[in-house]
Amino acid sequence: MGKGDKKTRRGKIANGSYGARRPRIKKRPSTLEKISIDKKSKA
Repeated sequence: MGKGDKKTRRGKIANGSYGARRPRIKKRPSTLEKISIDKKSKA
């Protein structure tokens, strides 16, 4: 249980991998992008 354990969060960080214990963070669109997308869809 630690850096060598592939199933723990610390192990995922040490190994540089992702999974259920360490999901990737998805970028949220900024407010400026939302405004520009809305204008394009209406035109």
